[in-house]
Amino acid sequence: MTLQLFNTLSGKIEPLAPSDGSTLRMYACGPTVYDFGHIGNFRTFIHVDVLRRTLKLVGVNVRHVMNITDVDDKIIRGAAAAHQPLNVFTHKFEAAFLEDMEALGVERPEVLPRATEHIPEMVALIERLRAKDIAYQAEDGSWYFRIERFPEYGKLSKKDFEGIEDGIRVDVSGDKDAARDFALWKAVKTGLDGTREPAWETVLGPGRPGWHIECSAMATRFLGETFDLHAGGEDLAFPHHENEIAQSEAASGHLFARHWMHVRFLLVEGKKMAKSEGNFFTLRDLLLKGYRASAIRFLLMSVPYRHQLNFTWDGLTESTNAVDRLRTFAARMNGSFPEGPPHPALAAATAKASADYTAALLNDLNTAEARAAIFDLVRAANSIADAGTLRAENARQIQDCLTRFDAVFAVLDDRDAEITRAALEWAQREGRMDQAAPALVATLSLSDQAIDQLVSERTQAKKTRNFARADAIRNELQEKGILIEDSKDGVRWKRK
Repeated sequence: MTLQLFNTLSGKIEPLAPSDGSTLRMYACGPTVYDFGHIGNFRTFIHVDVLRRTLKLVGVNVRHVMNITDVDDKIIRGAAAAHQPLNVFTHKFEAAFLEDMEALGVERPEVLPRATEHIPEMVALIERLRAKDIAYQAEDGSWYFRIERFPEYGKLSKKDFEGIEDGIRVDVSGDKDAARDFALWKAVKTGLDGTREPAWETVLGPGRPGWHIECSAMATRFLGETFDLHAGGEDLAFPHHENEIAQSEAASGHLFARHWMHVRFLLVEGKKMAKSEGNFFTLRDLLLKGYRASAIRFLLMSVPYRHQLNFTWDGLTESTNAVDRLRTFAARMNGSFPEGPPHPALAAATAKASADYTAALLNDLNTAEARAAIFDLVRAANSIADAGTLRAENARQIQDCLTRFDAVFAVLDDRDAEITRAALEWAQREGRMDQAAPALVATLSLSDQAIDQLVSERTQAKKTRNFARADAIRNELQEKGILIEDSKDGVRWKRK
């Protein structure tokens, strides 16, 4: 089974497989650690996670590299404003990013290199370009890439660069030979107050790397001059990825990445996410509002990566309910059922759901169709279970199907209370408890053990016909956001 994935470079859906027949080597652009990650960032990281999990599901080994950009203009400004050394400033946000990724169920890449730890590789790459007269030094000491020496420039973004003028995120300098040329190495600057920005002493002169050279150097350091796939958000296709291709291929003479994957933006309630719109949310913002990490993950992957997602509060509520339904169903299938020949129609429906689920993921990571296949199975199995004709072998087959489902979607394991409690503890340390929903604080004031004890007490009260006490316990739990569900399989509870 081979994954078919859209390739931005060719503009076609193409097979994605390891070029060496063993391990698929992939690079994904990581965070710039100057602030907390927002939900737009995490949509990209979650879909890259879907990619790597799908590959592993069908037996493909993966070597995934994701960089940590810990030096750039925003970081330097932020560290200066915080009166902190660069590494102290970035460590806080790097740690928070990794915590947020874990909360969202995103698997950690095999390699997580920091830009500041690979300056020598960046300098060596620029030196190779200088030797070919493709890199040149401007009067201020900065080094630039001479785009006219790379005729294929624009092959990824498909832009027409005839007569291009300086624009967004294009380095502007009067010292450059041409407006299109981009920075490889930025000469050290000294502020009006005499403060010198962070810099490294190298053969190129004192300075720091440009944004694009960081990814090229780290990707080739850990994956080789040519590797299988490069991924990132659609906003990175130009100029970042275009510049990576230019400098990498100009230096090596070889193709940089065979396959390119780009994840579309998300909107929030139909608008572009922006602080000025008041619709800019970090993961921690949403957790403190009382939303669950699992529901956020499920919503962010609900729409396939090549389609824009409109993030809405109704959609988040719907995702919360969907995750609850899946977990309730999984718990039911783990119950006790009679042995005997499996229900034939359900056995066929389970096999079909499993096949349709896998086929959807292999068809350009169609997460929407993959979800639909599983929910079709949920409806069919619940109906047969309600009729009392579901057998133990049916349940085992369904459990196998759910295991394959969760290998990619990763929402069945309920860690939500633990994650939200950690967010509250962070808010308390940071003096942000005013941002936490009061109902959330009340819900988490009870530990799981305390809830279990109250539920047991309620069950005993019902057995002794002390219905007043049983109702009082239910009401007490409900006031604190704990819902009690009585079923023939026993009593279950869940936090709102």
